[in-house]
Amino acid sequence: MSLHVFLYGAGVSSTLDSPPVPTLDASARTAPRRRTRFLALPEARWALLATATFLSALPLHFADAPGWTYGPLYAIAYLAGGWEPALEGLRTLREKTLDVDLLMIVAAVGAAAIGQVLDGALLIVIFATSGALEALATARTADSVRGLLDLAPATATRVTADGEESVRVNRLSVGDELLIRPGERIGADGRVLDGTSEADQATITGEPLPVLKTPGDEVFAGTLNGTGALRVRVERDPADSVIARIVTLVEEASRTKAPTQLFIEKIEQRYAVGVVAATLTVFAVPLAFGADLTGALLRAMTFMIVASPCAVVLATMPPLLSAIATAGRHGVLVKSALAMERLGEIDTAALDKTGTLTEGAPEVTAVCPATGSGLDEDALLALAAAAEHPSEHPLARAIVVAARARDLRLAPARDFTAKPGHGVTATVDGRFVTVGRPDSGLDAEADTDAGTGTGTGTGTRMDRDTDVEGGTVVRVERDGALVGTLVLADRPRADAAETAAGLTALTGTSPVLLTGDNPRAAAQVATATGITDVRASLLPEDKVTAVRELQRAGRKVLFVGDGVNDAPALAAAHAGVAMGRAGSDLALETADAVVVRDELAAIPAVVRLSRAARRLVVQNLLVAGTFITVLVLWDLLGHLPLPLGVAGHEGSTVLVGLNGLRLLRESAWRRPDGGRPRAL
Repeated sequence: MSLHVFLYGAGVSSTLDSPPVPTLDASARTAPRRRTRFLALPEARWALLATATFLSALPLHFADAPGWTYGPLYAIAYLAGGWEPALEGLRTLREKTLDVDLLMIVAAVGAAAIGQVLDGALLIVIFATSGALEALATARTADSVRGLLDLAPATATRVTADGEESVRVNRLSVGDELLIRPGERIGADGRVLDGTSEADQATITGEPLPVLKTPGDEVFAGTLNGTGALRVRVERDPADSVIARIVTLVEEASRTKAPTQLFIEKIEQRYAVGVVAATLTVFAVPLAFGADLTGALLRAMTFMIVASPCAVVLATMPPLLSAIATAGRHGVLVKSALAMERLGEIDTAALDKTGTLTEGAPEVTAVCPATGSGLDEDALLALAAAAEHPSEHPLARAIVVAARARDLRLAPARDFTAKPGHGVTATVDGRFVTVGRPDSGLDAEADTDAGTGTGTGTGTRMDRDTDVEGGTVVRVERDGALVGTLVLADRPRADAAETAAGLTALTGTSPVLLTGDNPRAAAQVATATGITDVRASLLPEDKVTAVRELQRAGRKVLFVGDGVNDAPALAAAHAGVAMGRAGSDLALETADAVVVRDELAAIPAVVRLSRAARRLVVQNLLVAGTFITVLVLWDLLGHLPLPLGVAGHEGSTVLVGLNGLRLLRESAWRRPDGGRPRAL
């Protein structure tokens, strides 16, 4: 443990006669959750034992009960919380390095030796608890990386001259041909040779909708195949896949924080050596001039107590922990005091689009009956929803949800068929209905004005993935005639514009939009939210590159995202915030904070709260430093009675602790006039 822990703690068929395909919901996009439980860590169990025995001893001690009633409890607290840091401190001492681990243990034992058992036990409990939290953070990071690797399947079906064989993914080579069946995860980065399907690649690009894959299209390892079968040629070694690079990027970006930790460790070393040297001097000099052994020892122990970092630790932690508690009450989980402090240091914000600024799921934004169809909006929507009802496609579900929201009756659909990447057909009320993309093999020459709800039946062909202000156009035909179109889009969140404005006010610069989605969709969201700097069609490494470019320009970047593809940027940024409701495990574990309720407006609020906490930290450090300086000088230049030294030491601790608790007030989070945190 170190001081920074204290301070921050063959042919391929495309038919539908295939195995059932799982619904492409959010759970299919993320790896299985494998989280280390807190009490599974030995550090946590020892810390819990130390804390429990300490708290059990306190009432007996304050009630002046006999020493034999609480003395053993304190002894257990000392042993449970102190044996591991003491052992670690001795190991570093053998390497001719002195750290705060050993210093704190010596201070605790020294306090007990002169009768101040409570002070020593408090130091031990704080130390043990900090060590347990550090161990938990390390374990959870390892869990998240293992979970990411679970996205890629363990085996793949390789096509050979003799047929097919199942092989381990790590045995694949560039040039191998793979058969990807419906519902399977793709085993390697490659290119489609044959077949048509749709791939849910939200884990890689952040796109909210499955992407049509036809011969020549690129596919990524770990993404989920839809209802068609594909034959894919491997183009990258599995160790160099996009998923594998994400793992590497997360690890590398996490290591970039080490210089700050090294700086703190240098201060820790100097502080520890200085206090030990000063304590020995305070003991030896009076003894050399004839002072009695007990008096010299008492003065030296008093010095070690008043010079101990306990006051500095508590001066730093209460404001940050109070801010964490207040943020937690409002749906923002900040993972550590260090993370809370870093949130207040940011001066540039970078935001993901899908699932962050937007809802992350398509919804019907326009219903446009064609002229002469004889249908109004409700009738057109009901017709489309009836045909789409048996489908599991995200667009189909969105159409059905929109119809149900209008309380429309859906007629039964018969003879339902779905063609991957194109659309569905069904018989509804005896009429043949087709719902699909503009190039789905329907009347491709028909045209409609989706903006006005009029259609001519003639005109120019609409391109695939036709976009109307960023939305996807779906054509509806009845008995071969165009009867209208539906527009679906991933809408911005209701508080997206407010959040962008709040971050602009805090940092002085407009946020940057970083997304793997197409430029048109990105531009639409940027216009709706007031963002001017837009960077689209980015892979995970491109997002990291963008973040690092900003950092090289001297900016401290806050990145906000939700998907696996956002995890490297979350790790590379100065501070990262993940959207919690649909966020991937890796994003949630990599981020410094998680917005549990998906309220974007909470992000500028927690940044303001962090800045208030940092101001209180500075105040408290000044108070704690003043007390320590006065008490140390008093002990060195005069005679500081031990009870007075302990009272001064503990008094300063209580004072800075109460000051830090100010952030627990409700007013610390919201102003009466606008719901923003109050500046302290």
